[in-house]
Amino acid sequence: MLPLWLVRGRAVLKQELARRVQLDMNGLPWRADFLSYLGEQRAQGRRLILATAAHKDIAESAAAHLGLFDDVLATEGGLNLKGRNKLDAIRRLVGEPFVYAGDSSADLVVWQSASAAVLVGVSAATRSHAERLVPVERDFPAQHMGLRDWASALRVHQWVKNLLVLVPLLTAFSFLDLGHLSHALVAMAAFCLMASGTYLINDMVDIPNDRRHPRKRLRMLASGRMNIPQAVLATIGLLAFGLLLGLSVSIAFAGMMLLYLIMTLSYSLLLKRYVLLDVLSLAALYTVRIVAGSVAIGVSLSTWLLAFSMFLFFCLALVKRCAELMTLKASGRMATTGRDYMVQDLTVLWPMGVASAVGATLVMGLFIQAPETIARFNLPELLWLTMPCLMYWLGRLWIKTSRGEMHDDPVVFALKDRGSRYTVLAVLMVFLLARFWSKGWAL
Repeated sequence: MLPLWLVRGRAVLKQELARRVQLDMNGLPWRADFLSYLGEQRAQGRRLILATAAHKDIAESAAAHLGLFDDVLATEGGLNLKGRNKLDAIRRLVGEPFVYAGDSSADLVVWQSASAAVLVGVSAATRSHAERLVPVERDFPAQHMGLRDWASALRVHQWVKNLLVLVPLLTAFSFLDLGHLSHALVAMAAFCLMASGTYLINDMVDIPNDRRHPRKRLRMLASGRMNIPQAVLATIGLLAFGLLLGLSVSIAFAGMMLLYLIMTLSYSLLLKRYVLLDVLSLAALYTVRIVAGSVAIGVSLSTWLLAFSMFLFFCLALVKRCAELMTLKASGRMATTGRDYMVQDLTVLWPMGVASAVGATLVMGLFIQAPETIARFNLPELLWLTMPCLMYWLGRLWIKTSRGEMHDDPVVFALKDRGSRYTVLAVLMVFLLARFWSKGWAL
């Protein structure tokens, strides 16, 4: 219906949206320095009027929440209160002179008739134009995103998950094959771009819920440091470039990337709202990376690896949910927002997670004694050393979760946790030794 409403005019579009959407004023990323300035001006006896192109219902809710304004002028009926329409409404209400605070080039027509301007986050071009039209009373510079902010928005630290694309390269012991290695590295880079694009989509969908979360409210979109147009353009660029890289590997691999995109969108838009379906989806998304890696280099996957992956990643997804519920419990809240979980669900989720950890360990044991494993490794007996490593690492994750020390994402925790890093390194070393150790060498 959006295009049909827009054809009837912006005022109609805003009216229809306002009827269907209620903004949580407590969660909006208000600009504290500007609000502090308005409070000082009100204390000095200046009359404050909220003149906005937003719909009247939204504007009045904002004014009631802030408690700063004497009057409200906003879009109502068929009149979109922007540009010349806003200037006419201000003149009818207060006459002249007046000082106007604005943030875009659409406000230049208002500033032209004002006695002074307050600039709030305007572009360099708009600032230059405004300064030629009217004296500037106060300037609140735009909050630009730096490299660190972009890295946070794109969740570059999460790219470590895409190392899973390299798993088939390692399990096939073909990492010395330059052709396979180059394909695998390009495939991983493509997944990094695709993943960042899907993270932005997820963050856009999750803005209202993230703003109520004690830690996620600091994300770039939820906090307002990154705006929606920036996120949309970045998403389109990342997905397009990622798919082009995927096509350079093979059409089949690009197909796997599209499957990953469809699964991620299904998770972001629907599946994450349903208990257990969300954690199963997360486990599947991890596993798809491994399958995509095998397609990229053209090797078959062991059923043992797929079974181990699903148990392991289901366990990690449950760690993630239990950690979030522990945070909620500590803050005195009893249910998540946007997800179908309650604190009391810990009594079910906890044993399911621990059972998944045991299941992953059991599958590893069955893999070690399988005939094909014995045939592929020079010293398969060494692989039994991975069992205590795996039990220690997964047990450590659950203990940290029970203590409330687990990060929202167990992968981020594993990156920062020294014990986790050493354990993963030990497992890799054991696999390499078991594969390449000669039985004729002295131990």
